[in-house]
Amino acid sequence: MEKQRSRCPRPPGEPRWVAMFHESARDTWTVGAESPYRGPVLYAVGDMARTVRARGDEVAVALWGPEDGAWRLFDTPSAPAPAPAPERPAQGSPEPARLTERMTDRRHQVLMAGLGKAGLYDLSPEDGETVRILADRLDEPTVRRVAQWLSMAGGRG
Repeated sequence: MEKQRSRCPRPPGEPRWVAMFHESARDTWTVGAESPYRGPVLYAVGDMARTVRARGDEVAVALWGPEDGAWRLFDTPSAPAPAPAPERPAQGSPEPARLTERMTDRRHQVLMAGLGKAGLYDLSPEDGETVRILADRLDEPTVRRVAQWLSMAGGRG
C-alpha cells in the first residue's frame, strides 16, 4: 500500500512565488525557491526536479503564489520521467567535428532557455528528444528566432 503524502503547508510571510519540495524520507515540505516573480521560481523548479531525479528520487512540488493579495496554491504538473541521456556514437564511427558539436549544444541551450521563458520548465522525454532534433536541424539564426518567439509567448519579450 502506498504511503499518503502530507498536505503542503502555506509558506510563511507575505504572498510571493514559492516552490515547496516534498522530502518523502521525512514526510516534510521545504522551500526550494522563492521570488516576487513566477518565472525564476519555475526555472528553479525545472533544475531542481532534474537534480532530484538524477539521484533516483521522486519529485513532488507545490507552487504557491499571490492572487488578489492572498496566498494561492497553484496546480503543478506531475513531474515526468527524466529525458534519456543523448546517445554517443558507437565505437569506430567517426566523431562529429568539435565545432559542429559545440554549435549543436549551443542551439540546444538557446531552445531550452526559450522554453523556460515560455513557462515550459520540466520537459518529458519526448519533448527533450524533439528539442535535440530541432537543435540538430536548425541553423543558429532560426533557433534564436524561435527562442525569441517563445520568450514573447512567456510575456518576457
